[in-house]
Amino acid sequence: MAGDIIPIELGLTRGDFVTLWAPEWREGDDEWEAFLGHEEDLYGFEAVAHLAAFIRNDNDNDLVDHPSWTVVSSLAANELEPDDLHRFDLVGVPELVAEEPDSDVLAELTAIFEMVQTIGDVCEINSVASFFAGNPHLGSVGLGVDAYVGKDGQKLWDRIGASIAKSWDDIIDAIDSVVTTPDVDAKAVDVAEAELLAAAENIVDADDLSEDDPDEDTEDAESDTEEDPDPIAVHAAEDDFWAGVGIDPVRIITSEDTYYTLRCYIDDEPIFLGRTGSITVFGSERSLARYLADDHDHDLAKVSTFADVQTAAIDGSLQIEVTDDNVYVLPGLADDLAEGPDSVDTDQLDLAVELFTDAADFADDDSVEEALASSTPLGWYVSYTLEPDPNRLAPSPPFAVEAEAWRALEREFEARLRKE
Repeated sequence: MAGDIIPIELGLTRGDFVTLWAPEWREGDDEWEAFLGHEEDLYGFEAVAHLAAFIRNDNDNDLVDHPSWTVVSSLAANELEPDDLHRFDLVGVPELVAEEPDSDVLAELTAIFEMVQTIGDVCEINSVASFFAGNPHLGSVGLGVDAYVGKDGQKLWDRIGASIAKSWDDIIDAIDSVVTTPDVDAKAVDVAEAELLAAAENIVDADDLSEDDPDEDTEDAESDTEEDPDPIAVHAAEDDFWAGVGIDPVRIITSEDTYYTLRCYIDDEPIFLGRTGSITVFGSERSLARYLADDHDHDLAKVSTFADVQTAAIDGSLQIEVTDDNVYVLPGLADDLAEGPDSVDTDQLDLAVELFTDAADFADDDSVEEALASSTPLGWYVSYTLEPDPNRLAPSPPFAVEAEAWRALEREFEARLRKE
C-alpha cells in the first residue's frame, strides 16, 4: 500500500462501503487529514473494483494533493482491499457493548470510536463531536479489561451501553448523510474486477506451490525479509522503545475528555511535556505524535533522550503506547469518596494521587502536598484508604468535606492542562 493513504471499510446502515483515508500529511507548514471525497461529501463504494475504477479516472477530490496520490491511483485493484485492522463495523457497535468487555471487544470498540471521531473531525459533523465530548467515559474502552473489573467496572461498562443505546443510531445516521457514491465508468470497473479475479487465482496457485515445496518457500521468504527489512515496522515493534528513552506516554481521563501527554523523572523529579508548570495535552495519540515531530519550547526538550522521540516522530515510526500504570481515570472518584472508603477503587485513587502530586511538583507548588497531609480530613481519609490498618481510627461519615476537597484538587489539576 502506498505511503499514508489507507483503504478502509465502513459498516453503515446502507451497507459496507470502501474508501480511502489519509491519516495525516504535511504541505509546508500545514498539516492535513482527509478521506476520499470532495467538499462536504465522503466517497464510499460498495466494492473494491468500483473504488479502483474511480480513483484511476478522477482528479477532483480531496486526496489529489497528497504526496502519494499518483502512486495509490496506480495500484492494482487487489492492493486496495482493506485489511482486517481497517474494517470498522459501526452498525455492530450495539452488539459489541452487549457482550462482556474482553480484550477483543475493547480493541474493536477503540478502533471504531477513533475512526468515527476522525470522520466527525474531518467532515465537521458537529453531532459526532458533541456525542464524544458529552460522553467522556467512552474513552475508557482504550484502557483494557482492568477498567471493567468489579462493581465500579461494571457500572462503567453499563454507562457505555446506555450511551450507545441512546445516541449511536443518530451517530450512524450523521455519518450516513455525508457518504455518497459518485458515478464510475463501467469499463474501468470491468478491468478492476478482472484484476481482482486474477489476483485471487494467483493466491490459490501460490498456496498450491507452497504445499508442493514448503521448505523452498520458507527459505525464499526468510531471504526476502533479511534483504529488505522495513525499518519503520522494526522500530515500531520494539516494545522497549519508551523504556529505553526513559519517557512515558500518559493517558488522562477527566470529566471533559481523554488527553495524552508525556512524562519522565529526573532524579525522582517529574517532568511533563509542557513548561512553566503547565502540562501540554492532546485529544488523540496521533495529534501528540504530530506535535512531537516539530520543534517546540517545552521542558522535555531538555531531556537528552527526547531527540530519539522526535526522530521517531519525524520518520513516522513513533507509536504512542500507554501502559496500564500510566492511565489515570478521574471521573467518579469524588462520588466514591463521598460514599465511604469501601466504595473507592484504591488503585484508581493511588494513581490519581500520584498524578496530582507530580503535576504540582512540576509546577513547584506545595498545595497538593498540603491538602493531602495527614493532618487534614482528606489526607487522613486518603491515607487510611490506601494503607488500611485495623489499629488506626477509621474516618467517620459523612464524607462531604473530604469529597469536596478532592474535587478542588481535580479542578486545580485540570487548570494546569493546556490543550493543543
